[in-house]
Amino acid sequence: MRGPRTVGALCAIESAGGGGMAFRGKVAWVTGASSGIGEALAYALSARGAAVILSGRHRGRLESAAARLGGPAFVLPFEATGFDALPAIAERAIGWREGVDLLLNNAGITQRSLALDTGFDVYRRLMEVDYFAPVRLTQLVLPHMVERRSGHLSVVSSMAGKVGGPLRTGYAAAKHACVGYFDALRSEIEVTYGIGVSVILPGHVATAVARNALTGDGGRNERADAMIDQGMTPERAAQIILDGIAAGKREIAVGNEAELEMLRLRATEPDLLFANMAAYGASLSAARSGG
Repeated sequence: MRGPRTVGALCAIESAGGGGMAFRGKVAWVTGASSGIGEALAYALSARGAAVILSGRHRGRLESAAARLGGPAFVLPFEATGFDALPAIAERAIGWREGVDLLLNNAGITQRSLALDTGFDVYRRLMEVDYFAPVRLTQLVLPHMVERRSGHLSVVSSMAGKVGGPLRTGYAAAKHACVGYFDALRSEIEVTYGIGVSVILPGHVATAVARNALTGDGGRNERADAMIDQGMTPERAAQIILDGIAAGKREIAVGNEAELEMLRLRATEPDLLFANMAAYGASLSAARSGG
C-alpha cells in the first residue's frame, strides 16, 4: 500500500460519502424477498417508486408478495447456491427493464450450535449461502453496472459480521467475510466507476430466522428466540436500510441502543466486549456440559 494520506485528504474523502440514491424509476433486485427483511424491503422500495425484482426459493410466496406491491414487479425465483444457473438468472433480471440499478443481497441462513457440536458440512453450507452466493450474484451484476458507470450494490450482513458471539461461529465467519469482501470491492469501484456499496448490519429483527437456523448436525432449529421475536420490525429495518442507501451510507447499522453500543465497543474497547461475550458463552457451554 502507498503511504498514509494527510488528515485533511482523509476528511475530504469521508465527507464526500458514497453517493446517495433516489429510488423512483429505478430497478431494485431483492433476494430473500419472500419473507422477513427482504419482503419488507420489496414493499418499501415499491412505495418509494422503484420497480422491484423479487427473488427467493418459494415462487408462491414471492408471487403473493409481488401482488401486494403498488408498482411494477418481476418474480424471479432461484436457489441461492445454484451457481451454474445464476448467469442466466442475472441475464433475465438485467433484461427485464434493461438494467438493474440496485442489488440487495439479503438471502441467508443462520446457525444455533456450539462449535464443539457443529459438523464441518454445516460450516460449508453457511459459507455457501451467506458468503459465496451474494459474492457470485454481485460478480454477475457488476460488469453491467461498470458498463453504465452507475448502480448500487448492497449486502445484508449482520451485527455478527462485526461481533462474534456464541452459537454462531459459522454464521459470524460468513458475515465477517461479507463485510471484508464488500468493503474491499467498494475501494475498487466507488470512485472509478461511480458504483455505491453498502454493508448492512442488522441486529435483532423480528423474523423467522432463528426458527430456520441450522443446528450442529445440519437440521432445522425450530425454536423461538425471545430476543429476535421482540426485536425491531422488518418494516422499520427496511426503512432504516433504504434511508441509509439514499443518504449514501457505506455502512448501515440496524439495531437498538444496546446493539449499537456493541459496535462501538468493538471499535473502541474490544477487550471489554470480548470479556462480555466470553461470559455469555461460558453460561451456554456450562449448560452443555451440565455444569
